Amino acid sequence: MSKDSKKLFEEIAALATEQRNEKSTNIDLSTTAEILKIINDEDKKVPYAVEKELPYIEQAVELIVKAFKKGGRLLYFGAGTSGRLGVVDAAECPPTFGTDPEMVQGFIAGGKEAMFVAQEGAEDYEENGAKDVLKANVNEKDVVCGIAASRRTPYVIGAVNKAKELGATTLFITCTPRETFNVDSVDVAICPVVGPEVVMGSTRMKSGTAQKLVLNMLTTTAMVRLGKTYENMMIDLQMTNKKLIERAKRIVMTITGVGYEEATEYLEKAGWHVKTALVMILANVDVNEAKRRLEKADGFVRKAIGL
Repeated sequence: MSKDSKKLFEEIAALATEQRNEKSTNIDLSTTAEILKIINDEDKKVPYAVEKELPYIEQAVELIVKAFKKGGRLLYFGAGTSGRLGVVDAAECPPTFGTDPEMVQGFIAGGKEAMFVAQEGAEDYEENGAKDVLKANVNEKDVVCGIAASRRTPYVIGAVNKAKELGATTLFITCTPRETFNVDSVDVAICPVVGPEVVMGSTRMKSGTAQKLVLNMLTTTAMVRLGKTYENMMIDLQMTNKKLIERAKRIVMTITGVGYEEATEYLEKAGWHVKTALVMILANVDVNEAKRRLEKADGFVRKAIGL
């Protein structure tokens, strides 16, 4: 065994995400019901691990909101499960919050093909992450978030280091203990420690769930802070399919109390922009005045109505 191979072996063996879970030691002798109970019991630990990281998630959200207001972007970089989770979270932002697809983006080691078929070797080189950061034209306005359950994924480290070098704000989501992470190397580290997986090293399980919860928090909270909701309803959704068109009508009806036909009429006048339709109805103004108010209120419907 070469020195490099032995070093890597020892590094992986010491990771929190690579330890054996004593609760599932005899899983191969368990019944289906018993296996499901073991998995479910372990999954229950995930939200509590995330809860401990709320102060750091809050810091991250504030940085993301600040970047968005200055025209910056949120860019995720990950490999395997972590990379796919970042891509999914980014892809959901435009239809849910009406954002430009450039605003939140996900990058995965190995490119688009890796979303469907594992490209395992692609994560082994820091330069691959650095190259993707350069291709994305990362600059000081952006926030780059590395996602790696193990913390050590070279592709992710390369991406985050290059982003920091270019002046971007850097975040890191990992499922290893905070004390093992060089927190000074990024602006904010988020470290939900979920413990050993039911199947040793299978970080698509608890670690993946924890990462998904954190990503949901980052983008959802940032979008709420940008005025993308009215109360707890999304009001900046894009009309990209029939379901979303009907959801928009229901939202307008729920908030304003108008009927189906009237909601449709207002949405048509507003160019199918839910926020504009809401201000038109609730402030009793025309489309141009509604748009003016929304611009003055930074997109917050309640503020626009008050104006």
